[in-house]
Amino acid sequence: MSVYREFVAEAEDENAPRRVRVERTRDRAVVTLVEPDRLNTLSAPLVGQLRRSMERLARDRELRAIVLTGEDPGFSAGGDLRMMDTAVAHLGDPAGTTDIWRWIRHEFGAIARLIARTDKTFIAAINGPAAGVGLAWALSCDLAIASERAVIVPAFGRLGLLPEVGTSWALTRRLGYQGAYAYYLRGAHIDAQQALRLGLVQEVVAHDRLLAAAEEWCERASAMPEHAMEMTKPLLRAVADASWDGALALEEFAEPNCFTTEAFAQAVRRLSSD
Repeated sequence: MSVYREFVAEAEDENAPRRVRVERTRDRAVVTLVEPDRLNTLSAPLVGQLRRSMERLARDRELRAIVLTGEDPGFSAGGDLRMMDTAVAHLGDPAGTTDIWRWIRHEFGAIARLIARTDKTFIAAINGPAAGVGLAWALSCDLAIASERAVIVPAFGRLGLLPEVGTSWALTRRLGYQGAYAYYLRGAHIDAQQALRLGLVQEVVAHDRLLAAAEEWCERASAMPEHAMEMTKPLLRAVADASWDGALALEEFAEPNCFTTEAFAQAVRRLSSD
């Protein structure tokens, strides 16, 4: 059995302890990574359970917002060193590094793509250390908020790895090229307030208010017309890489659709009557 298939078998083990908890309330859900004794390290069972949970939520037409967080004391310490040990031991196998590529793409990358491409609002509630792929998922969300105990940990450099699973894209857009390069080179932990100043998170709150703050963002998303939220997310993600002219053209094609909605008509009538 290849190392990739070995990892997948672990990820699909229905008898593995539950490492992901999903709590659904009305039109939102809170997804919690639950392996706190290991700082929610991304073991194969946890990753498999998370991907399947996310896929189910993404198909739920009633759901508007999804909060991703970790069981205290951490958000996620990132990749599982035990799995890395196994991967290193199998680098001489016939599949070589392609086995690692398959796990990164089909499991880690699948979750990042789902967060980015699903039209629901994803909110990362960073409650403690966030590193590696766990940090990549947080930065892939539509917005991130942090408790006062949050710590952004650039762990990949000290392992001889690169910014991964979309992290390079997120960091260069938030910090600029030189800022992202310095972030990688320093390898220094970033506390919640510094993360706020750098634009890595949108809000810092008291630790015991983190999920309440996430709920407030869910309420904001729910209060918006559903079509507007679904159309705005892909628009903003597309224009991040577009020229000014390209962004303007995307907006010009999208906006007339909103004029045909009852939500827009009601808003116009309400404003006209004021």
